[in-house]
Amino acid sequence: MIKKIDGYVIKTFFGPFIFIFSVLFFIFVVNIIWIRLAQFTGKGLSYWEIMKLLSYLSAIVVQLVLPLTILLSAIMTFGDFGERYELAAMKAAGISLTRIMLPLFFVTFIFSLFLFFFSNNVIPDFQRKAKNMLYNIAATKPALNFTPGQFIQQIPGYSVKFDKILGENGENIEGVFIHKMANSYENQQSIIAEKGKFVPADNRNYLKLVLFNGHIFEDNIENVEYSQRIKQPDQAIKFDTMVSHFNISEIINKALEAEKITDDYSFQNFIELNKTIRKAKVQNSSILNNINSELVNQTNGFVSYIDKSKTKIALTPVPKLDTLKKQKKQEFLYAAYNKIESVKQLNTAKAEQIQDLHAYYSRIIIYQQRIFAYSVTCLIFFLIGSSLGSIIRKGGLGLPVVIAIVVFIIFYVINLSVENMAWSGKMDPYLAAWLPNLILFPFGAWLTYKALTDSQLFDVEKYKALFKPLINRFSKNKEHARYR
Repeated sequence: MIKKIDGYVIKTFFGPFIFIFSVLFFIFVVNIIWIRLAQFTGKGLSYWEIMKLLSYLSAIVVQLVLPLTILLSAIMTFGDFGERYELAAMKAAGISLTRIMLPLFFVTFIFSLFLFFFSNNVIPDFQRKAKNMLYNIAATKPALNFTPGQFIQQIPGYSVKFDKILGENGENIEGVFIHKMANSYENQQSIIAEKGKFVPADNRNYLKLVLFNGHIFEDNIENVEYSQRIKQPDQAIKFDTMVSHFNISEIINKALEAEKITDDYSFQNFIELNKTIRKAKVQNSSILNNINSELVNQTNGFVSYIDKSKTKIALTPVPKLDTLKKQKKQEFLYAAYNKIESVKQLNTAKAEQIQDLHAYYSRIIIYQQRIFAYSVTCLIFFLIGSSLGSIIRKGGLGLPVVIAIVVFIIFYVINLSVENMAWSGKMDPYLAAWLPNLILFPFGAWLTYKALTDSQLFDVEKYKALFKPLINRFSKNKEHARYR
């Protein structure tokens, strides 16, 4: 009989679980699509390529969707049991609430292991594939908004104009004009061609352009005397076919930074992140030592050598301001003021550098710890959800959904708050990664205790009776008011 009840409890749980997980995952993915879809349209990508890239980017939402699904499913399952009096029937048969919750606790434990494996192995791999795919898109289809008949300067170091842009992906061009924006010490060069075509380059950091029937106009000034340049101010070279390569690595890097997938630590699992943390710690220590030496030298350059140098010359004491003449005093004060201002500016710059170092180090630690912390969140959310469901005894998508959303919002707000505090150096990153669980676990344990003791936690009459003496003390007796 116990096995049948266990099977019935698990079966009842999986019904809302599959439905809720599908709905929540769809909502989170739609949010990603809404934000990123405009970045991919107009670049000649097929629907399959877009869906593939979005699937890579959306894998990380499982970390938040799965705990929320467990929370909501547990509330609905035990709420349905209480609303249909099945929970009371099980308790009347001698089955405790702990025993009823046990099979679902093991199911949740399996889900938490799955989430750890997914976060440790699948998400880093998907993040890596997403970056590679974004790199290929940025390299093969760079974000160059060529407009026919207009000069653009998106290619670093060049001003380009095309009269016509043809082809399915805009690879064929006509009426080509390319001007190299050189400085006064470089060769001035302009290229005019009747036609051209963009073709894939072997090195994706370069844009390859094949030009047909054109001229190169160049003014040679490098290593040429002025008298020679007067005799030959410029030269024209006619060509039938010419291949040009333009360095677009800067454009590609900016595209990757805009996608916010440039942190290589997100491509690593829990063990690999330990090596990254140690490496970052060593690098930060070296940089901080250099910053410390630079600050000391900026304040007083002699401090660095005071223990290493020996001199027989007596040190000149710092003159007192009262003993200086007015002009000398002003010069002395002005020099001291400039020194103080330069030290303040250096301190501000170095403080920002130290902040960036600490923020990056904290992000690595928080990312690593959350691989395991989110798995523990599944268990805590199950305790909260099952206890709340057995207490409120309401199923469906009404009150359980509201309570689950409130609990999740509290968890999410705490998560973001401690993350920002860790980045700014106000909290240890290890504590920041685990603090939401440390806060919610006592709440879950307290709710479990209330559920096991059949506490009427949401009984309004109970709270009215609790505050009734206080209400009666400050309220007038209206029973015989008409006789007054």
